[in-house]
Amino acid sequence: MRRNHKLVGFILFLVISTMFIVSPVLAGSAADTSAMPGDHVWWFWPLILLVVTFIMGIVAVLAGVGGGVLFVPIISGFFPFHLDFVRGTGLLVALSGALAAGPGLLKANLASIRLAIPVALIASTCAIAGAMIGLALPTNVVQICLGGTILGICILMLTAKKSVLPEVPKADKLSSILKIYGVYREESTGETINWKVHRTPLGLCLFVIIGFMAGMFGLGAGWANVPVLNLLMGAPLKISVATSKFLLSITDTSAAWIYMNKGCVIPMMVVPSLVGIMLGSFVGVRILKVVKPAAVRWIVIGILAFAGLKALSKGLGLGF
Repeated sequence: MRRNHKLVGFILFLVISTMFIVSPVLAGSAADTSAMPGDHVWWFWPLILLVVTFIMGIVAVLAGVGGGVLFVPIISGFFPFHLDFVRGTGLLVALSGALAAGPGLLKANLASIRLAIPVALIASTCAIAGAMIGLALPTNVVQICLGGTILGICILMLTAKKSVLPEVPKADKLSSILKIYGVYREESTGETINWKVHRTPLGLCLFVIIGFMAGMFGLGAGWANVPVLNLLMGAPLKISVATSKFLLSITDTSAAWIYMNKGCVIPMMVVPSLVGIMLGSFVGVRILKVVKPAAVRWIVIGILAFAGLKALSKGLGLGF
């Protein structure tokens, strides 16, 4: 128990100390957020980004959230990078994790293609529309919307529950037509689980909004995919999590092409971000074996809430 507290305290110390070290430097450059400042050597900002994303990767694993949902609000709120570049990089951060995990989840029969395909068609189409609209809107409007969305995610993380095996009395007509059902083996109990879904029309309608937000803000969408698939449509938790990860590889790819076509994806941001997140994730997996994620989850909610308020203040021009 004492060791767990020490690890959580060490992680919190890393996060806070990094913010204190980086913040004075960022404050000096915050006046011009339209381009990377030129009063430092070329490797300065990539190095800072590498350090911050490394810590972000550790925290993301321990808190059970995707890297994209942490990357966009934190980097856009505290770094002097234009929001378009941050969103483009955020999509690739979320996409890299999904592409790495997708094949294994399919092979393990946890990610369901029958469930993913209709959802992916809707979400990826709306993600393209969201990316195009997000790039067309003024930056301050997007910042305000981003801040509101991040605060909404904090509320969702605080209130959302999970159901390992939701009760679905009967599959609805649409899911029966689309043949959205399956079987998987629960290794922890040795049971064979036959699952089906319901409320499919409402779930597909919600993925219109989820896809749009994923493309507009570059957040990825795991934070919204899992509650809809699990709590609303009734898919088992493992199926929901695995299918959500597979979905990101389709949804985020669609939106990422829009940002790449507009020149909003630059290697100077993407490379250190991906390397930092990946290295941090490896460390996070090792720490996860000995630390309780619940305490880290509260740290993440606090960081996201602060970043959401920061995005709102930048959008409203309050100078917070």
